[in-house]
Amino acid sequence: MPEPVHHQINAARKTFQTLYQISKLLNTNLDPTTLGICIRLCENGVNPYALATVVKELQRQINTMNNPPG
Repeated sequence: MPEPVHHQINAARKTFQTLYQISKLLNTNLDPTTLGICIRLCENGVNPYALATVVKELQRQINTMNNPPG
């Protein structure tokens, strides 16, 4: 692999690791796969605020299903 490409891959990996650490500090409850999907969606033009709203709502619904009232 040419050196510039290898450098770009390492930089992207380090950036992702930093973003994942930030997401953990913010208690987003996103696993690395889900975070990667969210990043790609934002890179492709999805409104990050709308995406955050959808993710939070999905997490809320999953939590409700896993912990029914009663």
